[in-house]
Amino acid sequence: MDREFLSDLFADFGPVTLRRMFSGYGISADGINFALALRAGLYFRADEETIPQFEAEGCGPFQYQTRAKTVTVNSYWQLPARLFDDSEELAVWARSALGAAQRAALRKRPRASKVKAPVKKAAAKKTGAKKAAVKKSAAKPRSTQKKRVKWKRSSS
Repeated sequence: MDREFLSDLFADFGPVTLRRMFSGYGISADGINFALALRAGLYFRADEETIPQFEAEGCGPFQYQTRAKTVTVNSYWQLPARLFDDSEELAVWARSALGAAQRAALRKRPRASKVKAPVKKAAAKKTGAKKAAVKKSAAKPRSTQKKRVKWKRSSS
């Protein structure tokens, strides 16, 4: 699938951003990736609300092969082939996929209070460690302290 084909395919959905990814393109709207266009086909983002739609159409999740095993990515499901001929219904499925991607993004977002607390503790530990190092160096006699040399960069 090339860029022009994908742009035409999503014309009824609205403007999309196509970004090179793997062997194809990542497709996003409003900065959220909701589809993958790969050599193997077109895959839409899915979650517990939208997976039954894909299953009813006989579609499966995205899979790829490594040297050791087959990896299944349950968050992207293959689009039914019949939708390539029906751009209006494809737009409906694309909106559902965008909704699934938005719900996934909301679940991933860390809470601000949980993120800030460990940062403050780490900063307090650093400050405490610096104070202890200053006290130790001040306690040593001047002759045993290491001399620090500051290097100046030439401005030329």
